[in-house]
Amino acid sequence: MLQPKRQKHRKQFRGKMPGNASRGMNVSFGEMGLKALECGWITANQIEAARVAISRRTRKGGKLWIRIFPDKPISGKPNETGMGGGKGDIVNYVAVIQPGRVLFEVGGLDDAILLDALRQAGHKMPIKTKIVSKE
Repeated sequence: MLQPKRQKHRKQFRGKMPGNASRGMNVSFGEMGLKALECGWITANQIEAARVAISRRTRKGGKLWIRIFPDKPISGKPNETGMGGGKGDIVNYVAVIQPGRVLFEVGGLDDAILLDALRQAGHKMPIKTKIVSKE
């Protein structure tokens, strides 16, 4: 599972997600990519599930680039815990996604296989996505 090796601060605020992505909007490395149409959080588990789906569809051929990294810690408190006692422990890491961000890129295989692999990966995502090709 993806997570940072070390951090300056252990816990973060939830934050806001205004506007569109200002970087990572174009397919730079591969031939086709999966682009986000909504804002949201993508957990490390969801990134891993999409990676596995792509590698199974491509039969480990071609090349895969993961363009996002979960570097935001999310804390949670146990069920039936009273108020107070501070912020909860870190339960997961998420990547903050804004509309227009390219999440995954693939290349090196037939277009039909790449299209199917990215379609499967899009089903693993909690946000709406679309498949884009290199301009």
